[in-house]
Amino acid sequence: MVAVFNKELLSWYLITLKLNQTVETGLQNAQSPTPTTSRSIDFPEQIQGPTHENRPIKIEEINNVEIDGHAKPGQDPEWIISIKEKLDQAQNDDVAGSWAKLCIYRIPQCLREDDKAFIPQTVSLGPYHHGKRRLRNMDRHKWRAVHQILKRTNQEIESYLNAVKELEERARACYEGTICLSSNEFVEILVVDSCFVLELFRGAAGGFTRLGYSRNDPIFAMRGSMHSIQRDMIMLENQIPLFILDRLYGIQAGNPDQNGVVARLALSFFDPLMPTDAPLSKSDQNKLKSSLGKATTFDPLTEQGGLHCLEVFRRSLLAIRVGPKPTPRIWIKRWSHAGRVADKRRQQLIHCVTELKDSGIKFKKRNTDRFWDIKFKNGILKIPRLLIHDGTKSLFLNLIAYEQCHLDCSNDITSYVIFMDNLIDSPDDVSYLHYCGIIEHWLGSDAEVAELFNRLCQEVVFDINDSSLSRLSEQVNRYYDHKWNAWRASLSHKYFNNPWSIISFFAAVVLLALTLAQTFYGVYGFYRPRS
Repeated sequence: MVAVFNKELLSWYLITLKLNQTVETGLQNAQSPTPTTSRSIDFPEQIQGPTHENRPIKIEEINNVEIDGHAKPGQDPEWIISIKEKLDQAQNDDVAGSWAKLCIYRIPQCLREDDKAFIPQTVSLGPYHHGKRRLRNMDRHKWRAVHQILKRTNQEIESYLNAVKELEERARACYEGTICLSSNEFVEILVVDSCFVLELFRGAAGGFTRLGYSRNDPIFAMRGSMHSIQRDMIMLENQIPLFILDRLYGIQAGNPDQNGVVARLALSFFDPLMPTDAPLSKSDQNKLKSSLGKATTFDPLTEQGGLHCLEVFRRSLLAIRVGPKPTPRIWIKRWSHAGRVADKRRQQLIHCVTELKDSGIKFKKRNTDRFWDIKFKNGILKIPRLLIHDGTKSLFLNLIAYEQCHLDCSNDITSYVIFMDNLIDSPDDVSYLHYCGIIEHWLGSDAEVAELFNRLCQEVVFDINDSSLSRLSEQVNRYYDHKWNAWRASLSHKYFNNPWSIISFFAAVVLLALTLAQTFYGVYGFYRPRS
């Protein structure tokens, strides 16, 4: 028995020794360099995984993977599979047309200097800000709106859910990036938020009491909180596709063909945010009707679908623009190249108010509600009245962000804001424009207005070759560069700045003329005396 036991012990000892030699041989081969040269790629830490300790990964190691996705001996199969998944995702993201329907964007980080202007403070709409703690208080009021609609129309919630379910894929394509929500969660958010928006639109247009709400309702009444809600609902990241609102409104009305109705309700709801309050003249009303064809109402779906309330509001600001679009400055266009990236260094369209005033240019208020419609003629710059309140900054920033992000969008609002930013460099510029009736504001001081415009376009890249105000700026700059205009303006400021100076100037001229006449006749009489 002892001999047998020793024989078994000897066998286990030999097996262990053989295994030890095999392991040591493998380690020596792994540490010794191979005779063939091989290039290495430094993969980032998140791709390498913790088992590779940030060492350079050779191309041969990646090529060691079998076609069926399994790694050969010596490779980490999970790591290789994760790399392939990332490459597949990149291929899917790079498919042509994957961003064709995108219209609701996340604000680029370079524009997020003031998050309060882009992040809702009272109510969230859509998936971007859904579920945030400070916005959850509004959820119960959203469900009250859904309940009130179903009670008023005697309909079931299934009809709304099924309608949005059919449009889910199209709605997801409107949002930037991957929406990490299940199908049911995404549809529920769109239904509840859309019903809330429609109740606000209809209540603002026809009265909330007619919809069944109490006159002292904390939300569905025209109270002070409504301004904060309006400001949140116009933000770019807080939008719902307009076709979703149209579909649900059609279910409420019993008529699915309701395109354009929600857009008109939206314009009525957001009217307090308009940057002007000047009424339309009859000629402007006729231009608006002719530009919209036979329809007497604004229809934002005449050109493209998949829009939202911010785009409807923006197009309403520019709806009356008719005629050919102004061409860029000739000297810029001559040296420009097609497809050139906008130059951040060349965004100066015009000089500031103080410099223009010193060169003889006068400023007058133009009576029109088209705040962007600026005219220049005979040294007079006519600018429509602009109203500035605490929501103006957020409004302009979201409009500029949309024009910066959306490909099929002009830069008319951005062009106007940069033009005003060039005009306003100091509180004195704001004070003079206020004196001329061009700027009306309810901020603390003129310095706050100047700072507002100076900070609106800090990170905006603007192409002056595509500006609707480039031709006008060329005319103003040409007038500014004429020296005679500056001399004449200097004379006017020094000697004709008040009525007494004018009287003194003409008195001096008359006195000088009389003195010259007396001198002439005295000399003439001396050389040619009367006979």
